[in-house]
Amino acid sequence: MTVRLQALSGGYELILVTGVSAVAEVAFLVWFGTQRLSNWGEVVIFLLNILVAVILGFLMMLNGFLRIIATSTQISLFKRLAWLLLWWVPVLNLWLTFSICHAVRMEYEFELSKIELNEVRRENECCKTRYPVVMVHGVFFRDWQYFNYWGRIPKELIRNGCTVYYGKQQSAASVETSARELKERVLSIIEETGCEKVNLIAHSKGGLDSRYAISRLGLAPYVASLTTINTPHLGCCWVDQVLARCPKKLLSFVAAKYNRIFSKLGDASPDFEAAVFDLTHDHCSQFNEETGDYSDILCQSVMSRMSSMFSDGVPCNIGYLLVKHCEGVNDGLVCADSAVWGKFLGYLDTPGRRGISHGDMIDLRRENIRGFDVREFYVELVKKLKEQGY
Repeated sequence: MTVRLQALSGGYELILVTGVSAVAEVAFLVWFGTQRLSNWGEVVIFLLNILVAVILGFLMMLNGFLRIIATSTQISLFKRLAWLLLWWVPVLNLWLTFSICHAVRMEYEFELSKIELNEVRRENECCKTRYPVVMVHGVFFRDWQYFNYWGRIPKELIRNGCTVYYGKQQSAASVETSARELKERVLSIIEETGCEKVNLIAHSKGGLDSRYAISRLGLAPYVASLTTINTPHLGCCWVDQVLARCPKKLLSFVAAKYNRIFSKLGDASPDFEAAVFDLTHDHCSQFNEETGDYSDILCQSVMSRMSSMFSDGVPCNIGYLLVKHCEGVNDGLVCADSAVWGKFLGYLDTPGRRGISHGDMIDLRRENIRGFDVREFYVELVKKLKEQGY
């Protein structure tokens, strides 16, 4: 068990013990208060008992609260603030405490089962593929060291024997520019490791970057497989709608601000407008006409679907409504049919109404989704690559 889980469990137990102790103390005080208090000494003892119980209970509850707030990854910011600001409101504070403790309990059991599962299969190295895995990010993000685009996924793969690298393209650039950067990155990995080829796992626009690098920049001999995750192979209708309605001056203003910020964050020459225009239907149609297939490379794709706008937060909930209006079922950014390419592995859903968004597929919110374990999805994906000799 990790230190974080120990602290999380300790906080949960402190709150639980405080609650049980409070019930026992109230029962004792009710019984004691019904007795005839014959002298001032007994009255003082009675009042001191109440004071000590309140102080100790408050300190234990505060300790447990701080542990949970500091270590839990599954409690929403809204509930944290509500618990902090409304702890004094009767009934509501009990409901919030119960809700948060339930979430903590589920998180603890989920993460503990994850650790136990990895311990069992550690020796098997089920994700130790013949070729290393290069994870290719999508648009408007970078492969930052302290905020991983892929959330908890890479560590899970590494625990199971996978060798993981990152594409490290700029956050926003044309498909061609990003593809050239990706090609340079792959060739440097091959030179560094002597691995001959790599397995590409690409999310969103990263799938288009990868296809361009393979088919039009000569990267094909160095790629064993390409798996695209929620990639808009046929374009994004919401991009067409936004571009059609957005004043050019506003688009230029936003682009200039974005490029200036990300230049300071590490991009060599960010190009917001080029990245956006390359996701339109017209550009993707032309892209598909000019981009051939690759018989010697395993090409496969997968797509997730949101079930409603409440499946995720901003921006996917807004994107869901836009895309649903013009193209139907989607993941909050990409139409379901747009992601079908190569060997299609199917649509990903949850048993309930939660659905799986564009961001969920890269563990953006680090949320444990009931009915869909994103880390286990990638473990199984890479495990199958290993079984197929890649």
